[in-house]
Amino acid sequence: MSGSGELKTRITDAVKQAMRAGDKPRVATLRLITAAIKQREVDERIELDDDQIVALLSKQVKQRQESIQQYETHNRSDLADKERYEIGVLEEFLPQPLSDEEVEALIQDAIRETGASGMQDMGKVMGVLRPKLQGRADMGAASARVKALLGS
Repeated sequence: MSGSGELKTRITDAVKQAMRAGDKPRVATLRLITAAIKQREVDERIELDDDQIVALLSKQVKQRQESIQQYETHNRSDLADKERYEIGVLEEFLPQPLSDEEVEALIQDAIRETGASGMQDMGKVMGVLRPKLQGRADMGAASARVKALLGS
């Protein structure tokens, strides 16, 4: 990733294309994304780079996944379907997910790179891993795997 703001441009272009196509659900979802980016930029008085946007989009996907579980528990498949649609739009702007094998290789590399030998090195390993995995893998699962490897 880079700090070039390429992702923000892609999102803005997608809004324009969806508006021209008259795709109201897509426009609505894309506007939620741009509003979340603008809100964070205004709140923190910064311009988000691509990595920060990926983190924000990943968080939005996670929130929607949690909502889907709630809706399905309460038999609201209509609302769950809307959330699934929004996740699909969000995922268009996220990097391709890493396979389990790729995640495992990155974890092994991070452990080697940091010279980690036990649980006391967990923070160092996660510090190296986080930017490589952000938006591309389940951070909780990766953290659990690192813990398992360092704890043994």
